[in-house]
Amino acid sequence: MKTHGKKFRAAAEKVTASTYAPKAALELVKTAAFAKFDESVEVAVRLGVDPRHADQVVRGTVVLPAGTGKTVRVLVIAVGEKANEATAAGADFVGAEYIQKVKDGWTDFDVMIATPDQMGQVGQLGRVLGPRGLMPNPKAGTVTFDVGRAVKESKAGKIEFRVDKAGNVQAAIGKVSFGLDALESNFAAFMDQIIRSKPSAAKGVYVRTVALSSTMGPGVRVDTTPYR
Repeated sequence: MKTHGKKFRAAAEKVTASTYAPKAALELVKTAAFAKFDESVEVAVRLGVDPRHADQVVRGTVVLPAGTGKTVRVLVIAVGEKANEATAAGADFVGAEYIQKVKDGWTDFDVMIATPDQMGQVGQLGRVLGPRGLMPNPKAGTVTFDVGRAVKESKAGKIEFRVDKAGNVQAAIGKVSFGLDALESNFAAFMDQIIRSKPSAAKGVYVRTVALSSTMGPGVRVDTTPYR
């Protein structure tokens, strides 16, 4: 039977209510964090959908207003004018020559963006990129000719989410070191996008539970009344 350490148990004792308003929950997550590193603040949402049906799959992207707290390394597969646009927008790596480098196993980047005309070659990288969740996708806005905007959004804090087989969506929405207002704005933006992504085929209660936590800390349940 798994047991938690003293620090976790002490942090868990601070969670005294069954649910909290978002701001109070985030404040509790910050005060309950005990790790020596700057923990991520994570949200987990259980949805009333059946992902086995294609018309109930929930996925999307959202730009977090206060960013993610992480340095995002962006690779853009583009040529000519679009490559220049990507460089000007702040992409870390630019050029079609990186296709071969990725084939050889290089994955020192966090986001790959590709122009549609390059996807014929990028598609060959599925075995390398797929398991790492790095494959460009039109629905995620990473297959586009508007590479400048895509790069800036990725750098600014754009994240992608997708429901898992159990109907859960999980994402990191910042760091414990963020101010409370910053975390609250990121959480609000994330939940707004979750609500907007509700499939028309979903029946009954859509947002069933919402929990916030730090990387090492206990979960704090959020009152879901505003999302019903």
